[in-house]
Amino acid sequence: MKNSREQLATTFLPDTATAPVEWRISDGLTDYRHAIAFMEARAASIAEGTERECVWLVEHPPLYTAGTSASPDDLVAPDRFPIFQTGRGGQYTYHGPGQRVAYVMLDLTRRKQDVRAFVAALEAWIIATLDRFNVVGERREDRVGVWVRRPDKAAPAGSVAEDKMAAIGIRLRKWVSFHGISINVEPDLEHFSGIVPCGVNDHGVTSLVDLGLPVTMDDLDVALKASFQEIFGPAA
Repeated sequence: MKNSREQLATTFLPDTATAPVEWRISDGLTDYRHAIAFMEARAASIAEGTERECVWLVEHPPLYTAGTSASPDDLVAPDRFPIFQTGRGGQYTYHGPGQRVAYVMLDLTRRKQDVRAFVAALEAWIIATLDRFNVVGERREDRVGVWVRRPDKAAPAGSVAEDKMAAIGIRLRKWVSFHGISINVEPDLEHFSGIVPCGVNDHGVTSLVDLGLPVTMDDLDVALKASFQEIFGPAA
């Protein structure tokens, strides 16, 4: 029997002493094409050993991205926002103002060459970050991402409604990761209606502010960094 992602989740520290992961935060809205070009170049340099690992926090203008498993049927409003085909795993997702995207460029040859365990570690990072705001994030074995229960919403008898709080989509090249995670702080949740987010029809999408929490992007960034260092090691 395969281990669940929760069982796989553990620290993803480098196996030898390395320079701290570079921690970058960009103000304003970052062009998606620029982000892809940066990640491609940085991942190549990390693999060559010429630059250090990096986490880059950005916000994007409204757009949809399609992962390698995206179904055309899940693109509900193809003319609404720009659509980008991307080599990350997963299906359709939305990025836009009020959502923190964290691009994660780590060298797994110096950590652990295990894709499932890496995804579990990213989930653990998100869950630990949400916990700092007293939000209980949960993983689901049948779908990637982090979810929160919504007892305030209607649900089928015997079940509890739940909404998606964070998405994960990664790509590896020469065992260096890029793309990453997104967490909803205060995006326009109606923008998600133009797609079937991550191919999941039966659940909604939420944000920290939607849950009634007055969390700012700066607040989230502080929590993200603290939780990251617990799982992946120093960042500066």
